Amino acid sequence: MTDKKEQILFVALELFANEGFKGVPTSKIAKQAGVSEGLIFRHFTNKQGLLEAILGLAVEKTKTIFKPIIAEMDPKKVLEKTILFPFSIKKDEYHFWKLQFKLKWELELSGKEKMQPLIDKLAWAFRELNYKNSEQEAVMLNHIIESVSGGILKEGLETQLALKDFLLNKYDITPKN
Repeated sequence: MTDKKEQILFVALELFANEGFKGVPTSKIAKQAGVSEGLIFRHFTNKQGLLEAILGLAVEKTKTIFKPIIAEMDPKKVLEKTILFPFSIKKDEYHFWKLQFKLKWELELSGKEKMQPLIDKLAWAFRELNYKNSEQEAVMLNHIIESVSGGILKEGLETQLALKDFLLNKYDITPKN
């Protein structure tokens, strides 16, 4: 990827995360990225193409992030890694993840396909741990983790630490430091 294309993506991501997809014209992206608006169209065809490129990055990033959880064969570790995941988000990636949440609501994107491998792995872990309603437990924990992640992005990491401790305790997990 060229430096200019990467700059366009970075600026678009930040603007979309802060102002919404619909509220940001390509002219503003071009100006802040220090490129011509035509270059945006050459690289991405249109604003929708730019958004699709960002969403493609999200799919790849999600796969990479969840890979260690999906590969884990100890069901307790699956739960631990899932619970600890939102607390490992790097601050410099907040714009990226904030945009994912914003798009879910603004453009009514479910993102379910990105999360399904994690939900399936959680359901497996809960079955292995003899939970009666493993599928519902998996969906519930996924929703909680999504909510905790949103809380971290909106209000800061510190605001969600009590929930982390609560979830670790609820599932009888003692993380190794």
